This record gives sequence, C-alpha cells and structure tokens, in this order.
Amino acid sequence: MSGEEFKDDYRRALPRELIQQLTRRSAWRATAAVLEDFAVLAAAIALALAYWPSPLVLVPAVLVIGTRQHALFVITHDAAHYLLYERRWLNDFVGRLCAMLQGLSMCTYRVIHRLHHNNLYGALDPDTALHGGYPRGRMYLIRKLAKDLSGLTAWKTYAYFLGGAPALNTTTNVAERPLADTSAQLRAEARTDRNFVIAFHLVALGAFAASGYLLQYLVLWVLPLVTVVQAILRLRAIAEHGATTDFSSPLTAARTNLGPGWLRWLIFPHNVNYHVEHHLYASVPQYHLPRLHAEMKRQGVLEGAEVIPFSATLGKIFAERAAT
Repeated sequence: MSGEEFKDDYRRALPRELIQQLTRRSAWRATAAVLEDFAVLAAAIALALAYWPSPLVLVPAVLVIGTRQHALFVITHDAAHYLLYERRWLNDFVGRLCAMLQGLSMCTYRVIHRLHHNNLYGALDPDTALHGGYPRGRMYLIRKLAKDLSGLTAWKTYAYFLGGAPALNTTTNVAERPLADTSAQLRAEARTDRNFVIAFHLVALGAFAASGYLLQYLVLWVLPLVTVVQAILRLRAIAEHGATTDFSSPLTAARTNLGPGWLRWLIFPHNVNYHVEHHLYASVPQYHLPRLHAEMKRQGVLEGAEVIPFSATLGKIFAERAAT
C-alpha cells in the first residue's frame, strides 16, 4: 500500500528503519478505534431513547453523539490516506462506511484531501477557505461557530465533502474544483461513492419515517451532524492551520495542539492533534503518531514548529488582525 496520492515531506529526516516501523498498519488497533466510536454512539443513542424526550438527557446526548460522529470523520480521514488496513478493499470499505453514515463520500474526500496535503496554503489548497486569514479577532470566530451550531453552514460542508464543489481560496480568490485535478479512476470512484451515499440516506429517511422513528432519527443523528460536527470541524481546522505565518513548509504551516485527555477526546480524537507530524509523515497511522512525535522531538525535527497547548492556539486565533 503505497499511499501515492499523498506526499511525505520529511521522509529522510528520521531513520528509514524507524519510519518502516511507524508506517505499519495494525488491523486490531484500527478496528478497536472504530468499535470504540460505535460503542459510545450506541450507548448515547440508547440512553436518549430510554429517556425520550427529556431535554436533560437529549442535550448532552446530542453533544456526545456529535463528538463521535466527528471521530468517525477522523477514521474516514485515515482511510482516505490508506492507513486503516493493509488490504485496500477493507480499508476503503470501513472508510466509506464511516463516511456514508454521516452523508459524506470518502472517495471524494480522498481527492480533496490530497490537494490540501500536497498544496498546503498554496493556490490549489481547497481548505484555505476554512482556516485561512486568521487571526480575525475573537468575535469573528465566535460568530462563525454560532452559525455552525445553528445548522446554517452544514450545506457548505456537504457541497464540499460530498460533491467536490468549488471552494474559494481566500488567499488567491480562486475557486478550485478538486475533482478536476485527479485521475479518471479516482474521479469515477468519487462519483460512484457520492451517488451511493445519496441513495443510502434517501432509503434511510424513508425507513425511519415508515417505522415511526423519524423524529428520533432527525434529533439524535441528523441534528448533531449539522450543528455540533460543523463547529468542531471548523475549530479543529483553524487550530491546525489558522494564524500561522510561514507557509513555506508543513513544519511551520501546520500546528500540533497539546491538551488534557478530555479535550483531545472532544475535539482531537484518534491523535489528530499531532498535525505537524501528520503533514510531515502522512503515511503514519494515527496510533503511531504519539511515538512519531516523541522521536521527532528527540531528534530535533520539530525545531521551529508550533507544538503548543490548545489554550495558546486559541490566543493566537482570537488575536485581532494587525492593521495594514
């Protein structure tokens, strides 16, 4: 499994033998991560249904469900990098399943995400529309997060991650269409996957309506997807790349966020907080990122990188934009 769609920028910075160890896939660790998310989702949904429609239970349940839906998005991210399983069909099956349940296309995301990795903060980076231009002041981000939590921005996410719609790069003011910049095979896979996801959710909607559980489905599954997940995606993307100033290398154009376990569980599941490390070694699975971080730190590879507490990151992105 070569993962040829994503470039590693620092492949020679660490010993080859170490990188070979860190890039090995572990089927049981990948499976455990997926099962953990589904177990928490099942428990939260079961508890909410048991006390339906008590708001004292529904509100925290929706919040927890949203965090685990986002965690499944991170699993999808690893699958897009070919990092879940050695067997390509199994990697893509699990990745597409985790994405499909959220109304997303993993195959489309794979194409989009390759552009982000290989053109970070460049003219072809489709993610600059989300994390570019910071700092913009505290109230700017708060307003954006409030709009996310209201559900008003979800359509943009689905147009982007499901359809590969153009996203305006705020640095270049150019709208790129990610599916136009890939092989015919990957483009066809993305379109097939997208159509399957749409069909699945039309069937699911009809099935829940026929069963009499449509309201529960909308509140306990759709609502967190279009509110909680949207806010987490924005906050995490900005924490990873916002308010950086040197775009010449992923070492300085990305950021690793440190924090207590509960914070990582809520916002940075599955070690996604090790974002500098991920950009430099995109072929390393998430469960090896802590060791990769330690080795890079020990050997001085992270010198010059932003490896800071999440509270310090908030200070950077909340700062007022300098006058020009």
